[in-house]
Amino acid sequence: MEATIVSVLFGSFIILLIIGAPITVSLGVAAMAAFLYLDENPIKFVQIAFTSVGAFPLMALPAFILAGALMEAAGISKRLVGIAESFTGSFTGGLGAATVFACVFFGAISGSGPATTAAVGMLMIPAMVQRGYSNGYASAVTASSGGLGIIIPPSIPMVIFGVAGMGMRPPPEAVEKFGEFQSLSIPKLFIAGFLPAFLIATTILILNYIRCRKMGYTGDDTPKVPGTKRKAIKTGFWSLMAPLLILGGIYTGFFTPTESAVVAIFYTLFVGLFIHRELKIKHIFRALETTTWITGRVLLILFTATVFGRLLVENQIPGIVAEALLDFTSNMYLIWALIIAFLLFVGMFMETLATIMILTPVLLPIMYNLGVDPVHFGVVMVATLAIGFQTPPLGENLFVASGISNASIEDISMKALPFAFAAVVAIFIIAYVPSISLFLPGLLGY
Repeated sequence: MEATIVSVLFGSFIILLIIGAPITVSLGVAAMAAFLYLDENPIKFVQIAFTSVGAFPLMALPAFILAGALMEAAGISKRLVGIAESFTGSFTGGLGAATVFACVFFGAISGSGPATTAAVGMLMIPAMVQRGYSNGYASAVTASSGGLGIIIPPSIPMVIFGVAGMGMRPPPEAVEKFGEFQSLSIPKLFIAGFLPAFLIATTILILNYIRCRKMGYTGDDTPKVPGTKRKAIKTGFWSLMAPLLILGGIYTGFFTPTESAVVAIFYTLFVGLFIHRELKIKHIFRALETTTWITGRVLLILFTATVFGRLLVENQIPGIVAEALLDFTSNMYLIWALIIAFLLFVGMFMETLATIMILTPVLLPIMYNLGVDPVHFGVVMVATLAIGFQTPPLGENLFVASGISNASIEDISMKALPFAFAAVVAIFIIAYVPSISLFLPGLLGY
């Protein structure tokens, strides 16, 4: 019975993807086909779908998208880039390093990979090209760094993982074997993503320096005016306060991730209208249009992916997969390697949010059975899927960077692959050393 359901679900899903159907349609039709096969009332499909978008943490999704769009229009992203460049511009590969730091700063606001790539790329790609960097390399380092936007907190995919995994509990036999598991919460996921994001950023920075030194991309050797760094910090003070306000409020427990997103919106409106005075009414309406379009697209995926995942759980598919994997090997390092390789492959072809909604019900029970903390697994899963933003054929960041620079996707992809390999090395370290993810949550009492 289970094998037949798997064939109906995944068979119809894969066929629809192959013929070019959108991911939402593919998931929805596959789930409906399974409902009809099981002779269940299709109304259940709609009930599950609407329940999936009723979770309170999901309110953070449109709020963070709107905050990111407003911050770009308010000149906050431009000033963050200026601060990063003032500190790194004189070093070999300095503009590439500035791009990485700017993506970390902006990722701490937007929570989105493509949004981070677009906001930073609009400023840094032309600057790098003007300084002698090739179009392809400038685009590649931006696309690769843009993936940090979904690892550095706050992260939209971590919100989705939290929503997908909160209702799941470790099986009694796992609790008996490994003891009580830490509870899964979105603030804890945010805090856990901080050190892994900086580890991945460090690998990109090291590789950027090595490649720039080899290619002769030196820093800006023109004499710096005294006080340049101080001036950049002074100019960008209110921009620096944005991620500090958002993350500080979450980490101290002063407000929830959802509340922090709303705070970010009002803070941006205040800074953009009364301090920078660059935010106009037309920019606000444009940001609202962008938010509506992206949120609607994401919610449609959540609608259908939740039903798809529920069918897998109800038909005990995760248990079957877990049993098969544990029969194959009990070596934790090998299991982590298999899961990371699988997520890397899936991330190349499927959208991140849909992948999280589909695979969390399958993979999280496996990790519970192995004694892996759900927060640690969530960080590894999101970080691994983030690489899909910079790898073809889906590679959303590649398309964003290509649109800015007019470099070909092929050229950007080839130059982005070394950064992807470096990030994979960092992900294996994160997976094999759980304390990298769990140190900060434990330190802050979560």
